[in-house]
Amino acid sequence: MELNERADIDAGSVQDARGSGGGGGIGGLPIGGGGLAGIVITLAIALIGGYFGINTLGSGDNSAPPGNNLDQCANEQQRVQLLECRNALYVTSIQRFWQKQLPESFGEQYKPATTIIFSQRVSTGCGAADSGVGPFYCPADDRVYIDLTFYQVLAKQLGAPGEFAQPYVLAHEYGHHVQDVLGTEAEMRRRQERDPDSANQESVKLELQADCYAGAWAHAASNTVDKDGDKIFKSLTETDVQEGIQAAGQIGDDALQKQGGGQVNPEQFTHGTSEQRQRWFRVGWESGDPKQCDTFKAGVTL
Repeated sequence: MELNERADIDAGSVQDARGSGGGGGIGGLPIGGGGLAGIVITLAIALIGGYFGINTLGSGDNSAPPGNNLDQCANEQQRVQLLECRNALYVTSIQRFWQKQLPESFGEQYKPATTIIFSQRVSTGCGAADSGVGPFYCPADDRVYIDLTFYQVLAKQLGAPGEFAQPYVLAHEYGHHVQDVLGTEAEMRRRQERDPDSANQESVKLELQADCYAGAWAHAASNTVDKDGDKIFKSLTETDVQEGIQAAGQIGDDALQKQGGGQVNPEQFTHGTSEQRQRWFRVGWESGDPKQCDTFKAGVTL
């Protein structure tokens, strides 16, 4: 996988809040840099949103300040070397895909969502969160939140070191944003309220659909372009995409329960098994069609 250093990052697509109440500075973070000190990592599934989920804390108005616009990414060399700049290019690609695909597939206009990079802890429209929850999407403020040290956890502790695991994480979270735009997430919450016994199964369907949406983006990623028509990826191979599929398998509910030292308990599943997450990512990737991602009609079971 190779990014195009000439590709532009969409203005406002990513904000760096690491110097605004969360600890850490806002200097460049090279690939593989940083550390895990002070980050509390837990493999329990019943966190705020779990790994790669929606923040389900109560809504509020204590959202993160906007931070800076990653001015360091204006330098073409740093744009493809610094971790935050590479992630900003991933976000640009993902949102460019949905700006075109959402009207074509669902007849809805896409509404851009900002990714907030934070360090250790952050205040959001959904409440306060820390790095232990992993990346998440907050429907209350239409933002994706990520502490970039999570990628080290993903590589070193969860067994998904491939570089394409990073855009997979972001594409999954933007899948949740798409669900928010389409009203899928709100309708799922209403079904959970009507039938609390089905809450976990409804959550699994939502998460697997976000995986499928991530796969649909991966199918088209190599052809996504910036505002000037320059391709965002110079190269993207099937081997690269397999790294995303590997990541999906490493964060299945059953895999995380085993790694956490417990027994596999399907009654506690909220995101789907490793096999399910990989399978639904492949549905999106192989078809390239988000309309094929209707996990709610597909008879998904725990």
